[in-house]
Amino acid sequence: MTKERIYLFDTTLRDGQQTPGIDFSVEDKIVIAGMLDAFGFDYVEGGYPGANPTDTAFFSEKRTRRSAFVAFGMTKRAGVSASNDPGIAALVQSKADAICYVAKSWDYHVRVALGCSNEDNLESIGASVEAARAAGKEALVDCEHFFDGFKANPDYALACARTAYDAGARWVVLCDTNGGTQPAEVREIVGRVIDAGIPGANLGIHAHDDTGQAVANSLAAVEAGLRQVQGTLNGIGERCGNANLVTILPTLMLKPRFAERFETGISADALTDISRLSHGFDELLNRAPDSQAPYVGGSAFATKAGIHASALLKEPQTYEHVAPESVGNTRRVMVSDQGGKSNFIAELKRRGIAVAKDDPRLDILIALVKEREAQGYAYEGADASFELLARRTLGGVPVFFHVDSFRCMVERRYDANGSLKTVSEAIVRVTVDGEEKMSVAEGDGPVNALDIALRKDLGKYQDEISDLTLTDFKVRILNGGTEAITRVLIESHDSTGARWWTVGVSENIIDASFQALMDSIVYKLVKNRENVARAAE
Repeated sequence: MTKERIYLFDTTLRDGQQTPGIDFSVEDKIVIAGMLDAFGFDYVEGGYPGANPTDTAFFSEKRTRRSAFVAFGMTKRAGVSASNDPGIAALVQSKADAICYVAKSWDYHVRVALGCSNEDNLESIGASVEAARAAGKEALVDCEHFFDGFKANPDYALACARTAYDAGARWVVLCDTNGGTQPAEVREIVGRVIDAGIPGANLGIHAHDDTGQAVANSLAAVEAGLRQVQGTLNGIGERCGNANLVTILPTLMLKPRFAERFETGISADALTDISRLSHGFDELLNRAPDSQAPYVGGSAFATKAGIHASALLKEPQTYEHVAPESVGNTRRVMVSDQGGKSNFIAELKRRGIAVAKDDPRLDILIALVKEREAQGYAYEGADASFELLARRTLGGVPVFFHVDSFRCMVERRYDANGSLKTVSEAIVRVTVDGEEKMSVAEGDGPVNALDIALRKDLGKYQDEISDLTLTDFKVRILNGGTEAITRVLIESHDSTGARWWTVGVSENIIDASFQALMDSIVYKLVKNRENVARAAE
């Protein structure tokens, strides 16, 4: 059976930029466009040339090699010809391969937002599509608020879509702009649009996630007959975000309901890179990846309960809906006070640590983990600290350096200009190869000062940790009162792209933080030696 093609349209650089706190520079856009292009999306929408200096500069050159490079903009203004509209001019003069126009398709918005007649709006849609085609560019029309508009006035919403199609638009995209439409409604309305004479092969869906159903709505639209899906990396976007292409794509390719009927432009080999793409994008945004993200999250294939782990090791399909490696992820059998020997053996094996089920050291490790978790440690969320504990219990970890003492001071004072400032200073004394070293550092807070001081001079190991970066810091109070137990989790990464979590627990938040900082550095040094040994094999 011949499969039908689904086209993937990425709008991370345009609609994704509406996310609060995200503001891409030209350099950011170039890097992200390269990532999307290399991965193989059919369309990469880059922004709105003419609307701001960043997007105008971005569209001064073609930024993709394989993907169609798309410029976004409004249809022409009512009462002005396309040839005299400056917005249309910026679009057709850009280096884009295609132009995606946003067009009002709800008569309420035509009246309130555009202030023109319904007929003027239809004329603007048709003339804008014709201008794009005359410039040799593929034309797409995003019918804004289409589903709400269809429910309010189906005849006019259909007229907008039909006008775009008749004028020669390659794609007419139905937008759930407010994100409130339900999957059953999407399925019904898409069917009615197709019945009205616009082929599904020319229809797309643009869904927002305001009810948490953007992915479901997109898949419902595909089942109803349309063949283009718009979305963003990791579902970023205004308000609650857009449809998440990182979730939609594996579903289309790996779930028989879709995979048996449809194909995308992404190969199975390329799909194994989707976890790296998702995490790399989060890294560029300087935020921690969502550990519970479908398919690509660190916990997507994680098992904690002992009975689940035992079954999983025998038959992975018992608790995995797809193979982790198909999306570039890995199975994690976590260790905790809920886990049995199967969890520990599997996790140790994954880390290259072989141990027999009847090895008494394994019983010691399990007892130690359960005892420490009773004290507040959480090893299922601190993989690096668990590995260090296991290696120390089962085989040993080199003593790279010894911390003799540390001291933190926080001083609130007025500076020379009379402004009130809070200054944190840390002093750390370490011994490396018998030589005592003392480092002093100031930081944004006591933990930051400690981190800087600890890593300021580790002698012969200094160069090895130069690429170590702390990316996240979490504090949790485990019980109430002024003598509360504090748990600190720290996430680190290095230039290889590796990420790891370490944990510290103490009645003193500074002490708990220092434990986690120490583990992070020691883990990095251990892994460096493993990487060197692996390269020499």
